[in-house]
Amino acid sequence: MSDASPAPVRAAAPSAARSGMLLALLAALGFSSLGILGKLSAQAGLPALAALPWRFGLAALLLLPWSRGQTRRTRGRMLGVGLLYCLATHAYFLALGRITASATSLLLYLAPAFVLLSSALFGRRPTRLQLGGAALTLLGLLVVVGLPGGQDNNALGLSFGVLAAALYGGYLLASERWLSGAPPLASTAAMSLSAAVYFGVLDSLDGQLVVPQGWPQWGIISGMALLPTLLAVPALYAAIARIGAARASLLATTEPLWTVLLAALFLGDRLRLAVLLGGACILAGAALAQVRGRTVQAPLEL
Repeated sequence: MSDASPAPVRAAAPSAARSGMLLALLAALGFSSLGILGKLSAQAGLPALAALPWRFGLAALLLLPWSRGQTRRTRGRMLGVGLLYCLATHAYFLALGRITASATSLLLYLAPAFVLLSSALFGRRPTRLQLGGAALTLLGLLVVVGLPGGQDNNALGLSFGVLAAALYGGYLLASERWLSGAPPLASTAAMSLSAAVYFGVLDSLDGQLVVPQGWPQWGIISGMALLPTLLAVPALYAAIARIGAARASLLATTEPLWTVLLAALFLGDRLRLAVLLGGACILAGAALAQVRGRTVQAPLEL
């Protein structure tokens, strides 16, 4: 850790800030397609966990040409960030197996709170607008996904949900601190390689490693590799580089809203009034958190 005193963070140029916000929204939209593709995968006879090694393996294979020329230190950091993502995803699925999908999604989007808390511990205090935005987005999520019900009285499942949020927040912060200046496609390649190996070993140990069969399953795998991986992950890394992990994570809370809208468009799900009201709160909170506040302290260099 550096001995230098933390210096004020320079505000991003308006053009960089705008592009960062658009990239964060694009990442949220890309990630939201995973829920739809996951349902289609199950309908095609391929469980979501069984699809993960192939999704990430295909993405890693396609991105290998962009991962050259990185130092050993940078490669190590990229793989470390990828491992954090794997651990967060694993905790998410462990929670999903014990509590409802709504409660799991709600707990996962506590991640911005962990990002703000961790940033404060490293000397970068969140602004009041960021705190207000986080509270407003949490209110919107409560409306969109619903309050935890009686079927969510599982302490282990709730613990895994909170752990997933903490690990995902750590993944976002590590992306900001360790991958600054690294090409987004190279970072995505390393993350995808980590995830392909991690979930391949996990499925092998559980006896769930299967080879996709036929064009329907391979088509879904291709969609998972393209939208929530090759599109969303580099967009997220690029957004974090421009506006920071805290602001990017708050914009990421729009993902459940996009998921609901995509489900209505492609799966015929009905749009409830609560979804529209909650979505408005999420968007308002995400927008509020992007308003420039006071100059804050930068985190200490690791």
